[in-house]
Amino acid sequence: MSFLNRSVQTIFLWELLSGLSLTFRYMFRPKVTLNYPYEKGPLSPRFRGEHALRRYPNGEERCIACKLCEAVCPAQAITIEAEPRDDGSRRTTRYDIDMVKCIYCGLCQEACPVDAIVEGPNFEFATETREELLYDKDKLLANGDRWETELAQRISADAPYR
Repeated sequence: MSFLNRSVQTIFLWELLSGLSLTFRYMFRPKVTLNYPYEKGPLSPRFRGEHALRRYPNGEERCIACKLCEAVCPAQAITIEAEPRDDGSRRTTRYDIDMVKCIYCGLCQEACPVDAIVEGPNFEFATETREELLYDKDKLLANGDRWETELAQRISADAPYR
């Protein structure tokens, strides 16, 4: 019986026909391929991308120079220098992140008591030289200004789980 089955399958090219039927089934389904640079897939609210320093709505930077992010960073990629201001509060004079060293663990974001340093949604920050990946305070604040609306939405979406 098995000899007869194999002979019939060989004569009628059963494997070829089953493969073609599978091809035709998938041909008429909606496509799942994204045209990447123009279409982007969804990102999780907890995605950890490029770092950013946020500001308060009045324009003042949030960082209070507590240096918790610098202390908790396992890669020692963060460097902070601070000095007191005239009103007695402390603010950073230097806030540097070496993105080459950074392992994107998110511990700096979790340690920050005022949500000043966050890892945003941007994952497209390739550069040509390593020096461009040394972020200073101005570049971090510019990232925060650029992504503020999305950063605020992500933090509010993640708030129940913190």
